[in-house]
Amino acid sequence: MSGEADGLITPVILAGGTGVRLWPVSRHSMPKQFLPLVNGVSTFQATLKRVSDRRIFAQPIVMTNDDYRFHVLSQARELGVELSILLEPAARNSGPAIAAAIAFAKRRDGDKALVLTLASDHVILDDDLFVDACTAGRAGAEDGRIVTFGIKPTGPKDCYGYIRPAAGRETSVRAVDAFIEKPDVRTAAQYVAQGYYWNSGNLLFSVQTALEQLARHAPDVLDPAVEAVDRAVFDLAFVRLDPAAYTNVPSISIDYSLLEKTDRASVVEAAFRWSDIGDWASLWEVSEKDDDGNVTDERSELIDVENCLVKSDGAVVGLVGLQNLVIAVTADAVLVADKDRASDIRALVAKMQSHNRPEAVEHRLVRRPWGSSATVEEGDQFRIRHIVVHPGESLTLQRHLHRAEHWIVLRGNAEVMIDDKVLRLSENQSTYIPQGSVHRLGNPGKIPLELIEVQTGSYLGEDDIERLSSIGNRS
Repeated sequence: MSGEADGLITPVILAGGTGVRLWPVSRHSMPKQFLPLVNGVSTFQATLKRVSDRRIFAQPIVMTNDDYRFHVLSQARELGVELSILLEPAARNSGPAIAAAIAFAKRRDGDKALVLTLASDHVILDDDLFVDACTAGRAGAEDGRIVTFGIKPTGPKDCYGYIRPAAGRETSVRAVDAFIEKPDVRTAAQYVAQGYYWNSGNLLFSVQTALEQLARHAPDVLDPAVEAVDRAVFDLAFVRLDPAAYTNVPSISIDYSLLEKTDRASVVEAAFRWSDIGDWASLWEVSEKDDDGNVTDERSELIDVENCLVKSDGAVVGLVGLQNLVIAVTADAVLVADKDRASDIRALVAKMQSHNRPEAVEHRLVRRPWGSSATVEEGDQFRIRHIVVHPGESLTLQRHLHRAEHWIVLRGNAEVMIDDKVLRLSENQSTYIPQGSVHRLGNPGKIPLELIEVQTGSYLGEDDIERLSSIGNRS
């Protein structure tokens, strides 16, 4: 496929983060990049739309992991976007992820291709100005520079890294004098006064330049990443990087592995509005507010409330006489926090994990390649779930050693295999899956299948599933 993207910019979208500081809405099982947090679409889909002009951008390459592969695929298909999906066998930070994506881009698009790295969980509110920034940085990238996109600060933020541009005549692409890690607020104020930029984390460079610079400054990152791509296995719509090679890569960011070492770094001042929505305070800043500075949804009622963010997935939330709070409500968890301490939510989630609370990482609603399941109620030796199966999809052939299941069809048609029997069920019909029986659930119809599953037994853990066959390594 070499040369296919000649003249185009190849987007590389990193989509493997967990977004724990937006708990309880964002959790490991469904992180923030796949949630419609801003303007009604997920930030991942917004990123895909941003690079959808095929006169400028080539087919995207997405770096993600096994847990999120079907989120990536289904959200891309909703937009009709074709892409290459690379699966990391282990989390190794942005350095190895970008190195592997560059090696894949060379194979797919050639070593003269330009690569644009993007985080899937950032908010950019001006797509036209984003394209302008890419156009401005293109000449520098073609000239062998590694171009960053600097954001003119709106204030002294201690949650962002900073870029110090080199002194001299200003052009659209300026050399970088230094990358600086997150400072305290007082130091950040000095940086803002001195004309520093926020570091958006986006990069534009040629494949050839990146490979040369990684080989010079980070061969321990590049070599196993290239090997992982060379030995990758194609699995349906996915490219699985070789686990043996990739686990030899050190876990390191692209900043530490390359940007702080190279003499090729340059910066373009980007005029678009940007946020990494790293926590609830950042989300509040980029969201539309009422006259009192509140960000709310239709499930909230407020009296004498100022500068609060309220988000509820179901329960009505009433607030009286409060200021500067974050209130986030899901089916199984409630967060109340001072907005100024939003960054401490990571520590809160870690504390919950140390107490073995499954709510720290799992939602009651779990999305699967075949549909979704949501826990409605559970107690001693029973669990009730609402299951949705997409048209034409089916679950794996499986059995449970410690539980039985009752299925009641609410909507659509179900095809159920139990041992050597095949049943067709329609609305208001039900069946019983005895403990230990081999079974499979499928939807042969053209509308979503909805059913209620009642599990009963001595043990209801998700590891009580013996999968006997699967489609594309599905769960």
